[in-house]
Amino acid sequence: MPNHTFEVILYTRQDCHLCGEALGLLERYGLTPEVIDVDRDVELARRYACCVPVVVVDGRVRFRGQVNEVLLRRMLRARSH
Repeated sequence: MPNHTFEVILYTRQDCHLCGEALGLLERYGLTPEVIDVDRDVELARRYACCVPVVVVDGRVRFRGQVNEVLLRRMLRARSH
């Protein structure tokens, strides 16, 4: 469990199974992302429609298309020290 409070945004869209998997994985690691549907905003849809889910952690894009659990664990471990 990280002791650093992360600001996490999950860009997603309706009926995206990878987005659902990403949300579940983030929550398993104690993260509570703000979930934003890219189809509700023209600019976000243009920017992210082809690569959701997109996970932004503390203002930096960390994952596109799929969340890599090994990299997520490493990031959380490194940031919790």
